[in-house]
Amino acid sequence: MKDYLVIYEQAEDGGWGAHSPDVEGVFAVGSTRAEAESRIGEALAAHLSQLAAQGEAIPQPRTAAGHVAA
Repeated sequence: MKDYLVIYEQAEDGGWGAHSPDVEGVFAVGSTRAEAESRIGEALAAHLSQLAAQGEAIPQPRTAAGHVAA
């Protein structure tokens, strides 16, 4: 099992979106961050499983994030 960076963004209406820069085309939304977190986990697992079943390459985690005080 690999750890993929996931970016969470809150919309103006309060909802949340999530995506992983390492895995193209996989995203999730939810009315709360917890819901988005759960859904992106499910979406990533399903997508990676499908890639493996089709014999395609599994994307490697290659991004990182951090915070900088300014």
